Amino acid sequence: MTAQPDRPVGPEPSLSVVSEVSGATEGKVPGATESEVSGATVGEVPSAIEPGTSSSTAPGPTRRGLHFYDVVSGDGTRLRAWSNGAEGPTVVLCNGLGTNPYTWPALLDPDCGVHIVSWNHRGIGGSERPRDRNRVGIEEFVEDALAVMDDAGIDRAPLIGWSMGVNTMFELAAHHPDRVSGLFAVAGVPGKTFSTMLQPLRLPRVVNETLTVNLARMMKFAGPALSPVATRLPVGPRAVWLVSHSGFMMPGVDPEGTGRAIREFLTTPLDWYFHAALRTHRHGRVRLSRIGVPTAFVAGTWDLLAGPRDMASAADRIEGATYVELAGSHFINMEQPARVHDLLLEFLSRLP
Repeated sequence: MTAQPDRPVGPEPSLSVVSEVSGATEGKVPGATESEVSGATVGEVPSAIEPGTSSSTAPGPTRRGLHFYDVVSGDGTRLRAWSNGAEGPTVVLCNGLGTNPYTWPALLDPDCGVHIVSWNHRGIGGSERPRDRNRVGIEEFVEDALAVMDDAGIDRAPLIGWSMGVNTMFELAAHHPDRVSGLFAVAGVPGKTFSTMLQPLRLPRVVNETLTVNLARMMKFAGPALSPVATRLPVGPRAVWLVSHSGFMMPGVDPEGTGRAIREFLTTPLDWYFHAALRTHRHGRVRLSRIGVPTAFVAGTWDLLAGPRDMASAADRIEGATYVELAGSHFINMEQPARVHDLLLEFLSRLP
């Protein structure tokens, strides 16, 4: 592992979002109905879309601004994919579970210099729930990533992973090494994520895992009662301030963007989110000896959802991997977007 010193944060990028569908309202996924946004539509694949195809032209760097489109995964599940439409090297983003494009403000800058292709998880943000509700684990997310790459004509690309998306990208790299040219891991570990949670509290690992798994189980069963309340929560400046000063998240540079990311997250029924989280909990550690591409880790010192010590340990076990720890939480990409983006551009410049 090569440790890299932190550097001053540069100027923050401006946020520019272009909807593909005219008339899209604030807080909605363009082109999605209410049921699609909440993931309520189950097992329905539009007849006009066949597996491995999309409902719109595959994204390219000539289409400026954030836009959404449909891709069908290998098992017939329709996914809401998206691209930032920027010019630059193409990178596939394996996002955090249940999150959305607005958690990456630097990547939504039209001049960010990186062309991002990504998707929303099954049953989330306009993506359909699978017919088999248990097909929401890391293995299925790898299938989805490959479907999105195939649809966009991407044979091989570097991957960004955030949170549970780090599991996805490492699993993809281990089993499909010909499709991956580099791994950029942000606030996530390559497997057994729940056992690394609450690490800054310095509790025994078994206690961390027991507490977080049982909390997820409780939230799954309480979800049907809590979701109607969560979707109606007013997420304004005061709520954003409270969340970002809670210790769970640190203050970011764009409170308005943070508010939009939170509102989008709350459109997912809580029982479905925690059902998916518990399925991802089954994912074991990836054998890092199988990783043969350049790898970088970016951790947050006070991350309660992905232990920085475990990230540093993983970097130590991958030849040539780099590790940078920033003063922040699990949401470091929202708290220090310019710094994380600088590290990404530096990493991409080192790829063959």
